[in-house]
Amino acid sequence: MKGLYFEDARNGERFTTLSRTITEADIVDFARISGDFSPLHTDKAYAEKTRFRGRIAHGLLSLAVASGLCSRLDIFDGPGFVAFYGVEHLRFTKPVMMGDTIAAKLTITEKSNRGELGLITFKNEVVNQRDETVLVCDLLLLFSRREPRS
Repeated sequence: MKGLYFEDARNGERFTTLSRTITEADIVDFARISGDFSPLHTDKAYAEKTRFRGRIAHGLLSLAVASGLCSRLDIFDGPGFVAFYGVEHLRFTKPVMMGDTIAAKLTITEKSNRGELGLITFKNEVVNQRDETVLVCDLLLLFSRREPRS
């Protein structure tokens, strides 16, 4: 499928992204960009003494990487995709450790008419290389209609 329009989306339809490994450089760069220098992310000695036994990725870094992976799905190619509308019910269910590889699994759960646009809700389940869920949320995305209505 190249591109998705609102009418094309089917509840229950599933999509899986490619995967990406979270590196030390990712964590350091995200700390620099966000200003979040929590020792849980940036201080090896400190993080090793925590329940995680090592540095973990920022939760929002994991969400951002998952978003980037999702953007590479071909459903976002072409004129159908309009904009990211929001995120709901976000939970970080397991830590993402440096060196973990994550991928996103999307499922269409709801569609709602918004005049000439349509809002599609995707359940986003981000998993690590052991297929453990590390993050879940609902992504709300706006898509064009093939034939706009008002």
